[in-house]
Amino acid sequence: MPMTLVVTRDVPPRYRGFLASVMPEVAPGVYVMPKLSKGVRERIWTVLSDWWDAMPGGSILMSWKDESAPGGLGLQALGLPPVELADLDGLLVVRRAATDSDGPSQEVASSHRS
Repeated sequence: MPMTLVVTRDVPPRYRGFLASVMPEVAPGVYVMPKLSKGVRERIWTVLSDWWDAMPGGSILMSWKDESAPGGLGLQALGLPPVELADLDGLLVVRRAATDSDGPSQEVASSHRS
């Protein structure tokens, strides 16, 4: 059961109330649980996603240890531009689509040490 982290920004109070009922809020909008099973994590994400479909606004990011993902880090987000993690010769990079005002979207990468 890996550590799970949820970060919210500018979300309606119902999201924060729900998350605080299942995870400690260690800083405003930041929730952690040191041991959270995959099933519970998926149920929490289902609730957040269903609410998001009905009432989008702000952003929510969930992260957890996932050995099958690049860098061992699983990510899901609502309300944020999609990002993808990639391992580039031992360096964990974040790939995101960037729009160019003159043309189609392009891939952009920023690095983070793993």
